[in-house]
Amino acid sequence: ELAKQDTVCSCTERYWMLFSSRVIRGTWGGGRIGRCRRWLSSLCEWPRHDHVPIYLVDAFTEGPFHGNPAAVCLLPDDVTASSRWMQNVAMEMNQAETAFVAPLTHDDSKFSLRWFTPVAEVDLCGHATLASAKVLFQERFASKEKKIEFQTRSGILTASDDTGEKSNDLFTLEFPSEPVEMLTDKSEIERVLSSLGDVGVKFVGRTKFDYFIELESEKEVREFQPMFDKIAAIGRRGTTITARASSPNDYVARFFAPQLGIPEDPVTGSAHCALGPYWGSQLGNKRNLTGFQASKRGGTVRVNILNEDRVELKGGAVVTMKGELRVLVL
Repeated sequence: ELAKQDTVCSCTERYWMLFSSRVIRGTWGGGRIGRCRRWLSSLCEWPRHDHVPIYLVDAFTEGPFHGNPAAVCLLPDDVTASSRWMQNVAMEMNQAETAFVAPLTHDDSKFSLRWFTPVAEVDLCGHATLASAKVLFQERFASKEKKIEFQTRSGILTASDDTGEKSNDLFTLEFPSEPVEMLTDKSEIERVLSSLGDVGVKFVGRTKFDYFIELESEKEVREFQPMFDKIAAIGRRGTTITARASSPNDYVARFFAPQLGIPEDPVTGSAHCALGPYWGSQLGNKRNLTGFQASKRGGTVRVNILNEDRVELKGGAVVTMKGELRVLVL
């Protein structure tokens, strides 16, 4: 059997093309070719500069075409990609976020991670981190037995694969908690309120990144009609609106960042780093919460408050596309 595998595994990229019809017919996993594919996949060889895979992943969903799509690019370890090149790739992908992942050491659990919108690099992104973890675990570049450690502009973020456990096929991210500070400057409050139009507002605050507004009802959040030009003009990374929700969710939210090329973000993991603790406090120090982001695509984020500094975000992810960049890494 080993001799058979050695013979089959000497095949080059030509063999994958020759047998692609078997993939279409759904018979790829059987026979000697299937054994070869499984044997090769266990090697987890990281991409080189002439083979740069890129993925499209729907994050914070358990099915395709929902949640928030993110592109994930696995950077080659034999060249260094410039920020300008990564920004150009993000512009080409035209997703809310494109994540760029590179190995830090020979350890299969430590990676660098950067996030780019079509127009700028950002300091923190939840759904693209979840998408990156999904790709690394699924493609066997990371072991499911260990947590992934991502080195980012927001410090060390971790991700674990809990699929197959009692967590409904969810991945778990550990992120910094983002406290919400009440606004007190009257001119700033008026500027924020003028960007919202005629809605009932219960609270106006801000986090490290965004403005944070609680509306009077879930209905107002769901039916809110954003004025993107006014939201873009008030500054900060973006604007979160939220309200208490009906069961099974604890809260509902939406997020807008038109100044970053994201009119409305489908599901914003980093915003839930503030939403979870805020609503946990509002709901009697509740530690485990479920938030629904009521965008057109919609998505669910489960938040576990670890302490006043850290939170866990839980969600599913689905790879919908895999391709290869045909441009030089510069």
